[in-house]
Amino acid sequence: MRRAGPAQRERLAETFAALCRIASPFGHERECADAVAARLRAPGLAVEEDGAAGPAEAGAGNLLARLPGRGGDDGPWLLLCAHLDTVDTAVPVDPVVVDGAWENANDGILGADNKAAIAVILETARAWVHAPEPPPVGLELLFTVAEENGLRGALALDRGRLRARTGYVFDHATPIGEVIVASPTMYRLRAEFHGRAAHAGIRPEAGRSAILAAARAVAAMPLGRLDPGTTTNVGNIEGGVGSTNVVPERCTLLAEARAVDPGRAEAVVADLLHAVQDGAVATECDVDVDCEKLFAGYRIRPSDPAVQAAEAALRACGHEPLRVTTGGASDANALHSSGLTMVNLANGTEHNHEPTERVTVSALEGMLDVSLALVDEVAARAC
Repeated sequence: MRRAGPAQRERLAETFAALCRIASPFGHERECADAVAARLRAPGLAVEEDGAAGPAEAGAGNLLARLPGRGGDDGPWLLLCAHLDTVDTAVPVDPVVVDGAWENANDGILGADNKAAIAVILETARAWVHAPEPPPVGLELLFTVAEENGLRGALALDRGRLRARTGYVFDHATPIGEVIVASPTMYRLRAEFHGRAAHAGIRPEAGRSAILAAARAVAAMPLGRLDPGTTTNVGNIEGGVGSTNVVPERCTLLAEARAVDPGRAEAVVADLLHAVQDGAVATECDVDVDCEKLFAGYRIRPSDPAVQAAEAALRACGHEPLRVTTGGASDANALHSSGLTMVNLANGTEHNHEPTERVTVSALEGMLDVSLALVDEVAARAC
């Protein structure tokens, strides 16, 4: 089995640390996109950037590069995908290794979600660029924007540009070996309550509190983990005028519902909508509601060749595969909707979206070995 050598592992660490230092919360991916494009072009790969996400959305588009395989343009292709953006952070990222693991020296996210995957994919491509012969399958390398904001980059991608029909994302912050075989459908709800302002100390009876309406709505919502495959959350409430002496006229809340069963997702988001309407009625407020289905869920059969290839690659690298259902989503959700078979593999990162986010050196290097093994496994099954 092909394994990364010392020089590859050193470059992997350098690339990962350099990318982590670049702030790239969704909406501000331009600098990170330029850095990734430069690393792709350095060994001679052509890079395409689309305008799908638009400058107002991300300041950068999705990046796509190709490395033809031994069969040329007409041979089989494999898609490897990672996202350029991170969740927001209020502090700079200073990546350091502590007790064998990368972490941020400052109190904030590291950005391993998903820059660990970017670094792995870049080094995978580099391994073949400098090899005496092309890879056994063509490699398509896709780096998306605005993933953390509802998979918007991948959803906006013109999937007709892709030659591969099978691919992998490395975007699940759990131990290497987990293979995601089911992911949820997600709805996002935005409710803006409209009440009536009044002096809170002199004539509160004349006012109608939009904050109270939102509070009643939240109190009536089923929140948290509702069953093994269903979750809901209220992520933001904003309203008032910054003073206690005014009955607040406006308040906005943002909520979400996710379920692996699409019918269950529809039922739960309906419960959230009923709670919003009841909160408005109880307080004599008006409410404007926007409910959007951000993406569809998916299930992959364990017998699917893409799953089988992933499990074989993991075993070859010493990891025991474990098929799991997740409440999280990835670009695999968006790409599945266009008919691609995409498998999300755990990449060994820990505590993503938290100030304690980390990834061990061994996990980062281990995913490079898995990525290299995947190329060989997919090629062997395509022949």
